[in-house]
Amino acid sequence: MRHGDKINNLGRTAAHRRALLANLAIALIEHKRITTTLAKAKALRRYVEPLLTKSKDNTTHSRRVVFSYLQNKEAIKELFGTVASKIGDRPGGYVRVIKLGFRRGDGAETALIELVDFNEVYNPNAGKVKTTKKTRRGGSAKKPAEAAAGDLAVAETVETEVNDFAGEIEATAQVETPAEEITEAAEEAVADAPAEEEAAPEDSEGEEKKDA
Repeated sequence: MRHGDKINNLGRTAAHRRALLANLAIALIEHKRITTTLAKAKALRRYVEPLLTKSKDNTTHSRRVVFSYLQNKEAIKELFGTVASKIGDRPGGYVRVIKLGFRRGDGAETALIELVDFNEVYNPNAGKVKTTKKTRRGGSAKKPAEAAAGDLAVAETVETEVNDFAGEIEATAQVETPAEEITEAAEEAVADAPAEEEAAPEDSEGEEKKDA
């Protein structure tokens, strides 16, 4: 009984199965898409995706690990070069399996397996190589001289605003002062008017007496 056995042996021994998947992986890396049976395509997807993830880390250790599976220098060069630059931003799901129907000879179900980032029909940006600019975390920090110049400019702006505000207050005070003086002068004129009127009748009475 094969209860819980999730590995498809593909009707081959373990060594034969490993050699088959390695050859299919090399062909997929070199040609970017291949046609095979559906069972082999699904087994190849589980086999090759961890190797594609390893290619993101371009170190000697990663190259040796992948080489232990593929045993092909040209495939390693292509994988860590062209393929890695295309799949660098993808967090998984590097390959796509498309069913093609049954072949005429033995009726086996066939499928197309391809690298997702190299299909220009499904992926409009497939022909473009993404270039990311690496910057240091502290690269955007201001230099001390620039920071000091910025602080000085802010201080000058604040001082100018304060001076303008003080000038407006002084102008307002100058405008209000004449109004107060006019009011005081008017009040004094009103107070002096009755005294002049009282003096005027007395002068008229003195003139009448002289005439008499």
